[in-house]
This record gives sequence, structure tokens and C-alpha cells, in this order.
Amino acid sequence: MKSCGVIVEYNPFHNGHAYHIEQSRQAAEADCMIAVMSGNFLQRGEPAIIDKWHRTKAALQSGADLVLELPYLFAVQHSDYFSQGAVDTLSNAGVDAICFGSENGDIAPFLAAHETLVQHGEKFHGSLRHHMDKGLSYPEAARLAYKAIGLQSLDLGQPNNTLGYSYIKQMLTRHKQITPLTIKRTGSQYHDQQMGGSIASATSIRKDLLTHHKMTDQAREAMPALTADELCRYRHTYGIWHDWEHYFALLQYKILTLPTDQLQLIHGMDEGLEHRFKQAAKRAASFDQLIDTVKTKRYTWTRLQRTCVHILTGLTKDEANRSLNEQAPYVRFLGMNETGQTYLNKQKKRMDVPLLTQPQQWAHPLLEFEERAVCSLLRKGSGR
Repeated sequence: MKSCGVIVEYNPFHNGHAYHIEQSRQAAEADCMIAVMSGNFLQRGEPAIIDKWHRTKAALQSGADLVLELPYLFAVQHSDYFSQGAVDTLSNAGVDAICFGSENGDIAPFLAAHETLVQHGEKFHGSLRHHMDKGLSYPEAARLAYKAIGLQSLDLGQPNNTLGYSYIKQMLTRHKQITPLTIKRTGSQYHDQQMGGSIASATSIRKDLLTHHKMTDQAREAMPALTADELCRYRHTYGIWHDWEHYFALLQYKILTLPTDQLQLIHGMDEGLEHRFKQAAKRAASFDQLIDTVKTKRYTWTRLQRTCVHILTGLTKDEANRSLNEQAPYVRFLGMNETGQTYLNKQKKRMDVPLLTQPQQWAHPLLEFEERAVCSLLRKGSGR
């Protein structure tokens, strides 16, 4: 069976995601589509609007054959570590190709960009350090460093191109057996806030749902009917669609009650940031107010959100540093259809890492982090 992997969050699954799966299947001539998906907390440091089990179900109902979990440690990280964990997981699962969405839909500029960076790596990293030492955020420093080496074949200021290039680096340096593919994004842009028509960004759909606290006609038009029904059932059952404001009271409590020396040990808490968090938490009346108070030119909203997730889960710098540079050590599947089961039954005999259905099956620090993320999920009932 020929397989193609996609790297996703499905927050929530929408018509653009269904298009991505369909086009990727065609581009790779794949019999089996395998999605590696973030769990309950996401790459930009946000809680998923519904838990991973319901997002898995929505994906399987609309084109995916097998859904694997991206371990928490890699899921809530910047693009390089996020892509490392995702590509490792898909490689462990034996995919033949990985297909991602991009702004231009052409793989050639990504390959050319990688060649340029390999040739001028020392100059790029020197420029990156220079701009970060001046207090710029990593994304802005990287943009200027790309410009310094004359990288013009690809606009790495676009979020999907940035992630796509990170996937390319992993495939060309560590997993050369995987064929990289890309398709052109259609409809709304990644961070579009406004909805319109049947193709809308996940950002705009979440904003609509969380503003109106119900499934609107606009939101329903932008996603498969089965996904809309899944979202409605989740809210009816658990009384919540997750966003950061639901977690603010718990986060504020943890910031204020953790001794400063312990808060400083949290992953992402650098350069005295713990003091800014302590002071902001005393005055903030909402999550947005907290982050807006702590945010600086160097520390972006997204980076601070990730740090907040690590505060909730108690992930320390030492724990993260011990594991981040290792290859993803297992494959955990969240769900599959008959095609996915057939693929997995054949592939698991060739896997060099354990295949897990439950974290209790195997002892590893990454699985402990996963359990902490589940325990941090605010929900009536319990996660798995």
C-alpha cells in the first residue's frame, strides 16, 4: 500500500482540510492517508477547541485513514521542533510521501531554499544571532537572516511556507526516503479572522464559534456536516468549547503560587520572564490581558502562549532539553478506518519503535508529558 502523510491540528477540521487530504492523496497516488495530529494543546500554544479523540473522529469521517498523535513535547514548540516530531512520527509509520499546503503550491522553491541555506548556513546563523541579540523575536530575526543570505526563491514570512520549509529540512537531512510534496492552499489565508463561503480558516471558524457560543450557519458552511455535528455533540456533552479564557483562573493560580525559583525552571521561562509573569498575574483580569502585559518585542504572543501551556503541565527546561533532540521514540495511533487498519497491520512488523494505543503500555518521559497534558484539559469527565 502506498501511503502519504499530512501534518495537522484540525482545530477544527474544515472543508480546506478535506481538500488538502483529497489533493494529497492524488498527488502521492496514495492508497492510505495518514495524519499526524497534535493532541489537546497546539503548536501556537493554545488549547484545541475540542479534544483529540473527537478531532480524530471528524478526520476519519472526512478523508483520513489513520490518525497518529504528535507527542505533546513536540506539538507545543516552534516550527523546527514541531516538524522534527511530526516527520519522525510519519517516518516511523513508514510513509512514502508527506504533502503539505503552501502559498504557491510548488515544491521547487522549497528545495532551492534548502540548498541556499546549506551553502550559506554559517552566515545565516551569524545574522540570526546578531538580530536576536538586538532583542528581535525569532521570527523577525529569521526573516532578516534569510534576507541577508539572499534567499528570494521562497517567501518564508508566510506561515504555511515557514512550516513547509521546516518539514523539507527534516526530510532532506534526516528522512531522505520520504518524498516531499506540496499543494497550493485555497480560499482563506492561515490567520484570516473573517469568514466567507465554504472555505474558511480554522482561526475564523473558532472565532465565530467562540463569539456566538453556538454553531452558526456560517461556521456550518465552512466544514463537513459530520464535523459540525461532532462539535455540537461535544459542547452539549461537556458544556465547553475550549479557549484560553477557560484556563485563565488555573494558570493565574499556578503563576501566583509557584515560588519564583520554581517558575523560572519552566520550559520557555528565560531571561527573567518569570518576574514579568508574576507581576502581570497580580493585575490581569483575563488571559489576553496577562499576555498583553508580559509581551515584548522579543517575546511574541505565540511564544508566551506556549510558555503558559508548559506552566499548566509543569514541563521544565531540564525535562524538555533531555528529550527534544531525540527522535520520536514511539508511534501512538488515535484512530483508523479499515484502510488504516490494513496498512498498520502490515507496517507494524517493520517498525523500529513501539506502536501504542495507550500510554500505560510503555514507560517513557514523553508519555508522562502526554498524561500531564490530558490532566490539564478542563472538561467534565476524563480524557484518555
